[in-house]
Amino acid sequence: MLRHPAFGLAEIAWRWSFGATCWLALTFSAREYLRTLPVTHSDLLLLRTRQPTLISEAIAHIFRGSGFRLLEALIVLTSGLAVGWIVLGSFARAATLRALLNYFQEGENSRKVPAKLRVHSIVGLNFFRVALTLAATVGCASAFLLESAVSTPANPAPGSAFLLFLSVLMLVWLVWSIMNWFLSLAAVLVVADGQNTFGAIASAVALCRRRSGSVLAAGTWFGLAHITAFVLATSVVAFPLGLAGLLPAGMVLGAVLGVTLLYFAVTDFLYMGRLAAYVAILELPEAPIIETRAPVLPSNTHDLRQAGSSVDRDELILSDLPARA
Repeated sequence: MLRHPAFGLAEIAWRWSFGATCWLALTFSAREYLRTLPVTHSDLLLLRTRQPTLISEAIAHIFRGSGFRLLEALIVLTSGLAVGWIVLGSFARAATLRALLNYFQEGENSRKVPAKLRVHSIVGLNFFRVALTLAATVGCASAFLLESAVSTPANPAPGSAFLLFLSVLMLVWLVWSIMNWFLSLAAVLVVADGQNTFGAIASAVALCRRRSGSVLAAGTWFGLAHITAFVLATSVVAFPLGLAGLLPAGMVLGAVLGVTLLYFAVTDFLYMGRLAAYVAILELPEAPIIETRAPVLPSNTHDLRQAGSSVDRDELILSDLPARA
């Protein structure tokens, strides 16, 4: 990460370009949606009164009947961005992983990267990641439905409802994070071994079973580094927010935006570092295990005498040569 920052910069380049595209698409979609809303003269009159009740009535009248149109726009926008992320993420991940594998395979006896790059296998993995994210979103929505079903106006139980909501959210997040991690690890095996989508997933499970200690150590250390970066970023952001009443709004917003972008850059570098750790686990040989056995000592005095008689007393030992020692 420090000696070759080009890997992290490449990750930042494609991720941030897609992020900027998402923000632009959301901005233009919101603008076009607002342009379709009819605003009458009576609505303008109510908005200019500066009375909260009249303003809320005007806003409700403006947005009445446009919910289905908003839902259609969100479905089209989400589908387009998902397809764009699958395509862009597949080509970008294939390029970055191929560069990492070439970096770790500079030796003469190391196996070479397959000449044919299976980008369509990474497309399949990214498709599963998008489907998994959609399923996690549905699971989070179901948590709200379960909460409303447990705590009803007739039998209110806010504590039980909140506990159930939090439990479902934690379960959904745990399943999503584990499956997403396996799919991201499988992309390494697609580029390294030229496998298909399902073969790469099976190989990722086999790698975790074969090198479980190394994989767990890499994930744990980089996870702790990510948590540390998040804690530091939130602590730094608290300073400009605490001085929001004294500093100009533009300065506070710029400081928060700068810290946020720096945090995202650090997380991208950490993600590439974790991928490099998995590539190193896959490519570098395992350290040999040397077994050492303690010498068997004689059990009685007779054996001690026989051992002493078998020793050549004229043989030089290390204590006889202090200079060499």
